[in-house]
Amino acid sequence: MRHFGEHADLKVGGELSDIIISKASPPCYSVSPPVRASNPIIQDVRFREQRILQSPTPGVRLEAQRVPAKTPLDPGKISAAAVAPTQNWKTLSGNTPVVIARGGFTGIFPDSSPYAFQFALSTSLSDVTLFCDLQLTRDGQGICQTDLRLDNTTNIALNFPNGGKTYNVNGQNVTGWFALDFTSKQLFENTTLSQNIFSRPSLFDGSLPLSAVEDVTGLKPPQFWLNVQYDMFYTQQKLNVAAYIETATRKMGINYISSPEIGFLRSLSTKINKARTKLIFRFLDKNTVEPTTMQKYGSILMDLSSIKPFVSGILVPKNYIWPVNANNYLEAPTSLVTDAHKQGLEVYAAGFANDMPASFNYSYDPSAEYLQFIDNGGFSVDGFLTDFPPTASEAVACLTQNKKLLKPIKGQALIISHNGASGVYPGCTDLAYQQAIDDGADIIDCSVQISKDGVPFCLDSPDLTGDSNAMTSFLSRATTIPEIQDDKGIFSFDLTWNEILTLKPQLVSPIPSSGLVRNPANKQKGKFIAFSEFLEIAKAKAVSGILVNIENAPYLASKKGLSITDAVAKALSNATFDKQATQQVLIQSDDSSVLSTFNNVSTYKKVLYIKEATSSAPKPIAEQIKKVADAVNLPRPSFIQASAGFTTAYTRIVNDMHAANISVYVSVLRNEYTQIAFDFFSDPIVEIATYVSNIGVDGIVTEYPATASAFKRSPCANVDADLPYTILPAEAGSLLALASPEVLPPAEAPAPPLDVADVIDPPLPPVAVISTKAPAAAPAEAITKSSQVTNTANLGLGLMAIMVLCLLSLGY
Repeated sequence: MRHFGEHADLKVGGELSDIIISKASPPCYSVSPPVRASNPIIQDVRFREQRILQSPTPGVRLEAQRVPAKTPLDPGKISAAAVAPTQNWKTLSGNTPVVIARGGFTGIFPDSSPYAFQFALSTSLSDVTLFCDLQLTRDGQGICQTDLRLDNTTNIALNFPNGGKTYNVNGQNVTGWFALDFTSKQLFENTTLSQNIFSRPSLFDGSLPLSAVEDVTGLKPPQFWLNVQYDMFYTQQKLNVAAYIETATRKMGINYISSPEIGFLRSLSTKINKARTKLIFRFLDKNTVEPTTMQKYGSILMDLSSIKPFVSGILVPKNYIWPVNANNYLEAPTSLVTDAHKQGLEVYAAGFANDMPASFNYSYDPSAEYLQFIDNGGFSVDGFLTDFPPTASEAVACLTQNKKLLKPIKGQALIISHNGASGVYPGCTDLAYQQAIDDGADIIDCSVQISKDGVPFCLDSPDLTGDSNAMTSFLSRATTIPEIQDDKGIFSFDLTWNEILTLKPQLVSPIPSSGLVRNPANKQKGKFIAFSEFLEIAKAKAVSGILVNIENAPYLASKKGLSITDAVAKALSNATFDKQATQQVLIQSDDSSVLSTFNNVSTYKKVLYIKEATSSAPKPIAEQIKKVADAVNLPRPSFIQASAGFTTAYTRIVNDMHAANISVYVSVLRNEYTQIAFDFFSDPIVEIATYVSNIGVDGIVTEYPATASAFKRSPCANVDADLPYTILPAEAGSLLALASPEVLPPAEAPAPPLDVADVIDPPLPPVAVISTKAPAAAPAEAITKSSQVTNTANLGLGLMAIMVLCLLSLGY
């Protein structure tokens, strides 16, 4: 993302709105709504260090032109190559891979809308390519819209209820509303766009107009890509796409033209200037038939030399390069990129979207998928076609080769694991902790539970049913303990450690409603470990520190006769963590009295775990916290107010805690896009950047340490660095500010401020003495007949023994 200046001046006068971004002087635009826009909605919104163009009014087409830069060096004109000039790219040209924004930023805004194109320009690398799927209107006007049927992405069916038709498109009958049945005037004045992917925001539906090709090129994008998906269909309907393109290339800059039709590309190759415009052959599914040669695309793929004479490159689905098996894991890469490069053909990969689950190998980190295609050591694609251009940009400019070459920036927030790398392996297992260490966690954590026979071990909850197969082996032990949870469970303190060792761990999703499962191949891998083993791992691997979480201490002491605090203290002492300061020791609890029991070791840092969301800490409360803790661990809603998946505001909780010299950790961060606000672009790295760089937390508790480590190692993570591209945090409320007031979701009340009851707990109860004697004998009347016989025989044997002893004592 280009780093924009902090100040912007918005001038509104008559029909002209000039948006000038000062200080950094990136590309700026003046926007002129036509005269028919009598009351355009003007938004003055700061978004990711910049101003956003005014909201397009339905029926208004934006006509933009670049305002000359005010400084000789315009950071906005610096490409990704300037970020990492020493990068040795394995693209065909050796240049940086191209980020191609399909329909603009369609991951947030309706496909090919003015906002989608403008946001793609303002949040991506400065040499981003805007991608337009060409459709033609009845009067030959070119518009950008991916779907041939407009009723999937617009309100056209409501405005023209009788406008639907059925056409034969490449051998199949397709029913819908088609651009070629309407004039450009009808479409621009009566049709608005909508989001057709339900997991994406619908907030902008009905407010954004269609974009003409001229509207997009009028934004002066660094590069423009026109895709012609249905030339044969338009030819059958007496519309000449080739003639339109010949005229368009003379009037506007078109850097790429792609099509899945060989005949169209072959005919066009003699009509355009190949030095200025590259022709790209677009591959569809391997079993689909190419309409002009009647060959399957899979067959054409095997003979790339046949298309080389008239194209410069190919655009392929990403699984052409990295196949995925039936279990959704990566197979070995194909040789396609290498083979195409040998033919002198560039290779562009399509199908990237942050909110479309990819291979489990990527652990729901979309940037990891991009890196697989450009930072694998063997080859690099020449570009990506993506719905989320900022994420592709950060991967290209900021994350390549970082694991090998760069160290994390000092002074940044700590990376604290949550049950180890519990997004990759079952939580609190030996493998989860090893993965967290390998992935760059600063602090590995252990939530300490205790067995019936007093062995402390690591597990997220005392209820074994969630993280193990305890239900299959110990269902009869299930009980309800209201002091711990409402649901019935099988609890660790009712099983011996040997019994617990017989259990298999389970990798489960903490958000089952999302339908996003975690790494099935690792579902039951690893083993549970005692707390002493956890400490041995931490020492052997020399991690920066450990976090020890202690809960339910009062219940364990009073009802089970178990002192979990004593067990933890003894294990720490046995491992000599109380006698060294090399590795940090964080003692965390939701009970202030538990923290107080560790006051005797000055090197331990105490963390108060506040589970309920809060928004602020009045000074007296913060001072109370400081008396018992050095840091607080708070849930995500404590930092950011949200409504309907959008952020609305930041709270003051970090400032309040920092004023009292209390460190602040946020938990729990997860990569799954369903857990990430729309303002973060379904990108966990943008969310991390927001918490670290904007909100200012001192630590992030995450189930995916690798993602946090990738951010920390990136040079773009430093917002103060003099770089042309920075992973910038989101501005709370920026997206909502762009929507019409009447469609805004109702504002949600902020979380309450902290109260003294949230902070100070009563002293821990004494450890109860729980009798371990055998139960008393049953009453005589309850003895069964069979037991009476046994008891009588035993009595007779006892009397005989006494008689023998007496005789021996008398000398017999």
